[in-house]
Amino acid sequence: MPTATLAVFIAFALLLLALAWASRTIGLLIQGIVYRLTGSGDMAMVILFLVYLPGIFLHEGSHWLMAKLLGLTTGKFRVWPQKKGKFIGMGSVTVARGGTVRDSLVGMAPLLAGTALVALIAGQVFGADRLAGVWAQGNALDVVASIFAALAGQQDGLLWAWAIFAIANAMMPSASDRQPLKMLLLYLLLVGIVYVLLDNSGQLFLQAALWLTDPTRLLVGALLFTLVIDGVILAILTILQAIIATLQRR
Repeated sequence: MPTATLAVFIAFALLLLALAWASRTIGLLIQGIVYRLTGSGDMAMVILFLVYLPGIFLHEGSHWLMAKLLGLTTGKFRVWPQKKGKFIGMGSVTVARGGTVRDSLVGMAPLLAGTALVALIAGQVFGADRLAGVWAQGNALDVVASIFAALAGQQDGLLWAWAIFAIANAMMPSASDRQPLKMLLLYLLLVGIVYVLLDNSGQLFLQAALWLTDPTRLLVGALLFTLVIDGVILAILTILQAIIATLQRR
């Protein structure tokens, strides 16, 4: 596989992992700050819910739509925060079991739909499709400068940035979403082994990778855009948390 193609896929995987970490950290910071200010765990849940509202609707709606497309029966649809032991559920949709593959597709629907929508907004509104090329040149400051220039160049840039932030940080699969994936990953591993045995040259795999390179490069640009936004939010929240903690100790 060409080095440039491999680099695109590695970058996508690393950026997606970074987004998962940033999403969890931001959620904890928001809840912690609101709780320090109000002393109310319920208020912390509601504020987090409002911050992620567009993404939460997309998350649960994606589950519902994928289930319908796969012919699965759906039941109760809820979009509202609710405590579930140590975790907080922002919404839920009841879906009948449909086997490993269909259950996995329903579980991954928010990630698939969210990634596509983030890529669409970031690309069409902010021209983020060019960021992967800028990043490949090795200058992170140029990437950040390009993103802030794109934000400043849009009259409603902050609104679109909030949409990207809310969707990207709410699209990650929950623990229940990931549950069917373990068996699916085992199936894929077996398919991969059979594929290697049947195609020693690896030409089919190489052709598929080359075909996916350009779409993946678009996703890399969108994830870069999202992570810079998340980085700014993380910095603001971290500073705000430190200020509140200092004031409350006095």
